[in-house]
Amino acid sequence: MDAFLVSTGIVGLAEIGDKTQLLAFLLAARFRRPLPIVFGIFVATIANHAFAAAVGALVSELLGPNTMRWVLGLSFLGMAAWTMIPDEIDPNDTPLARYGVFLTTLLAFFVAEMGDKTQVATVALAARYESMAAVVAGTTFGMMLANVPAVIFGERIAKRVPLTLVHGLAALIFAVLGIATLLGAGESLGF
Repeated sequence: MDAFLVSTGIVGLAEIGDKTQLLAFLLAARFRRPLPIVFGIFVATIANHAFAAAVGALVSELLGPNTMRWVLGLSFLGMAAWTMIPDEIDPNDTPLARYGVFLTTLLAFFVAEMGDKTQVATVALAARYESMAAVVAGTTFGMMLANVPAVIFGERIAKRVPLTLVHGLAALIFAVLGIATLLGAGESLGF
């Protein structure tokens, strides 16, 4: 349960103001059809995060416990710093409407999520926790918690959410996880 809850919280907070959330705003404004957009985000996120979690599990198996502890701790600290850098998206960079709402959303989200903060976080979380399914379920749920309101309520939410506070909270959580991991908090899990 910890893997699910931590994954949900980290990705949910990290996603606020992220480029994929900005993409969700853009798609919602362009298409004004929330259900296929939300479904496209869901399918793209599951596919992307399952791949990321598999990479995290593989990395966990390849590295020894002591090396893994340092890699994870430093990764979480790096994610804390990265979370404080706001993302931007250029509406001209997204070829919208070529393939319909669902497929455009699926393709755009899958590609935008490659190498993104939340994908990197998913790799680290899957390396940290034994249950890959719980991590993927949690990171996907966190993505949906951040993006469904963006699709449905759009600009009304964006103007009311203090992004610096949200980014600060996400960075704090990543930093605490990084420090705790470096200090040996995951030793019972083999890290």
